[in-house]
Amino acid sequence: MSGPLEFLIVLAVLGGLVVFVTAPLRRARTPGDDSAAPGVAELEAAREAKYRELRDAELDHSTGKLSDDDYEEIDGSLRAEAIEILRALDRERALPSHGQ
Repeated sequence: MSGPLEFLIVLAVLGGLVVFVTAPLRRARTPGDDSAAPGVAELEAAREAKYRELRDAELDHSTGKLSDDDYEEIDGSLRAEAIEILRALDRERALPSHGQ
């Protein structure tokens, strides 16, 4: 009794889970939707994530998990990435469609 019925139930649950998880990927896109270019919200989230990475690197350095050389390399790289994100955010905010 536990063979085919349980298999079908598990299969139905997994199918529903796949549909739920992939729903954002399958959303309809309008012709004017420029999903390739990140919007302000995405860039702000990336900025905050980069700031967290910088704070984590500082903490790791202060607790001795990172050597001075490793910290300087990681810090320089993270700061360069943060600058690029900030520049992209400035460009995105300067677009006429995002004028406030």
